[in-house]
Amino acid sequence: MNRRSFLHLSASTAAALAVTRLGADTTQKRPLKKGIMWGTVGVKGSTLEKMQAIKAAGYDGVEMMGGGDQEEIANALAATGLVCGSVCCHTHWAKPLSDPNPEVRKVGVEGLKQSLRDAKRYGAPSVLLVPAVVNATVSYDDAWTRSVAEIKKVIPLAEELGVKISIENVWNNFLLSPLEAARYVDEFQSPAVKWHFDVGNVVVYGWPEQWVRVLGPRLQTLHIKEFSRTKADKQGRWAGFDVEFLKGDNNWPAVMKALDDTKFSGWAIAEQPGADSPEGLQKLSREMDEIFAK
Repeated sequence: MNRRSFLHLSASTAAALAVTRLGADTTQKRPLKKGIMWGTVGVKGSTLEKMQAIKAAGYDGVEMMGGGDQEEIANALAATGLVCGSVCCHTHWAKPLSDPNPEVRKVGVEGLKQSLRDAKRYGAPSVLLVPAVVNATVSYDDAWTRSVAEIKKVIPLAEELGVKISIENVWNNFLLSPLEAARYVDEFQSPAVKWHFDVGNVVVYGWPEQWVRVLGPRLQTLHIKEFSRTKADKQGRWAGFDVEFLKGDNNWPAVMKALDDTKFSGWAIAEQPGADSPEGLQKLSREMDEIFAK
């Protein structure tokens, strides 16, 4: 090797190392598992084809909906190598555990049980549950009492299956502060009940990083969602979700710092518009990597 060849090789090696270092600076820094909510994926095709697109876009896994075709879903997961990070209970809105009618609550309980069995079949660690809905006919205290009683009926099955019941904060007029959320989980006195924290859902009335710190070890799963207070103020509350990742009011560095402080290392699942094409899936995946690296 002559001097010119050596210098050329050295320069190429240095450039490659520089690119590697640059790439390392922009990759995910935290032990978060990247998933996407099945209900947000608008890619056309079969269950297998959709999962193939999700896998190709760089996701580790997917959050499935309960009550689906177990064999079809399990086979597609196995074929693609995707992991099921969570299962969403399919009955909690239509048949809430806070309903005044015990027959309605009974259907809700059976739906939760089915979702737990689905999660076990798919290898998912938890089931997302909206525990109650408060409205003009269901008082706050009744929603608390009824939902706690119904969930307690299902805890033995959750413990037997080794699947967590993970309570989500949604716009259901219930569990509106992190202190209350922590108290609700603690009331069950069971490691089978945890919290599924939706980052975007609390931005309209709070600060996600504060919720993370209060919930601490109760955290099981995250929904990664953007929210714009500006849009919500000008166009109505629901318009706040119509914003791209990193262009809303989520303080992602503060959220990530809070997750670091609580040593969270579970699933972080996108529930975000834009997953209607392979390109859209890839864009969301890249943006989640940016968020995780904040």
